[in-house]
Amino acid sequence: MWNHQIDANLINAILGCTQRKVDETIKWLSVFETWKLQPNNLKKYEEKKKEFIERRCCNHQINLFCIFAAEKEFLRRTPIENATMATVNNGLPFAKKDLKKL
Repeated sequence: MWNHQIDANLINAILGCTQRKVDETIKWLSVFETWKLQPNNLKKYEEKKKEFIERRCCNHQINLFCIFAAEKEFLRRTPIENATMATVNNGLPFAKKDLKKL
């Protein structure tokens, strides 16, 4: 459908939010992809990108989805809190500076 260009971590995160309901996941993924194409939404992320990275949230697709989900009131917490929870709960990669310490 999207030529395998969507991050698997993003799909997994949305599946978790929808309680593994595939139809609902596809709907949210489609709406998110449309939202993401609007330049002002990418600009919002660029303004907050440093704050996400400081919290070790380095998956930009997840971070963007968390901003989207907060705007649509799909998730109740702040975008930073949601991205942090996704990173910790799903074992998403940490920032490069943390990998050097391991």
